[in-house]
Amino acid sequence: TIIALASVVAGLDKGVKRLSELNMALALALLLFVIIAGPTLAILTGFFHNLGAYLQYLPALSNPIGREDANFSQGWTAFYWAWWISWSPFVGMFIARVSRGRSVREFLIAVLLVPSLVSVLWMTAFGGTAINQLLVDGFTGAQDAGLELKLFSMLGEMPLTAITSFIGIVLVVVFFITSSDSGSLVIDTITAGGKVNAPVPQRVFWASIEGVIAIALLLGGGLVALQAMAVSTGLPFTIVLLVGCVSIVKGLLSEPR
Repeated sequence: TIIALASVVAGLDKGVKRLSELNMALALALLLFVIIAGPTLAILTGFFHNLGAYLQYLPALSNPIGREDANFSQGWTAFYWAWWISWSPFVGMFIARVSRGRSVREFLIAVLLVPSLVSVLWMTAFGGTAINQLLVDGFTGAQDAGLELKLFSMLGEMPLTAITSFIGIVLVVVFFITSSDSGSLVIDTITAGGKVNAPVPQRVFWASIEGVIAIALLLGGGLVALQAMAVSTGLPFTIVLLVGCVSIVKGLLSEPR
């Protein structure tokens, strides 16, 4: 919370931008390391296989009707839909702020296409390496470890464990910080009546409030309470998103061609 607060006070260019650039550089370095040091051929072939499987099974897995895997559809599909919908307002406003002056084509490529491809590659590299360790090497550490330790258990079977584990910890921390920063800046902009450069005390207030609420939820009910709080906002924001979809269609149709 303290680091996020300092980043918000520094502003978008000096704080959030620099942290994001550091985060992306470290994430890219760790991803390349896993691809090179891990089962490279299996990862590369798995990337194209998983990409095709994603496109193939997306319609069926997105449909809640006639599903026999109720636990999966509720615990994963429905849960993460609500999770991402609850994130959508401030993420959308933050992306809109940093995308000013871009064309719709550039926006779709940078916000939808590239992140989706990188996500598939990331999941394939790390998940595929852990699966390869289990099936080929017989290493069950990643499978048996707790959810929060699986990454480090997998990295423990690869070279340069101390360095990669440290990078992993830094990435987790900075990902949380940049997420908090973007939320704080959006709330700050809304409460400032749309002003991009709001007073610093107001930034400090909202960043501090976010940290206090998160700490209270974690201490009061743990991770489950924090997740429930985030997901509970998904339903009302669904209505906002539907209205937004109609608005963007009307806006695009009204643009001169």
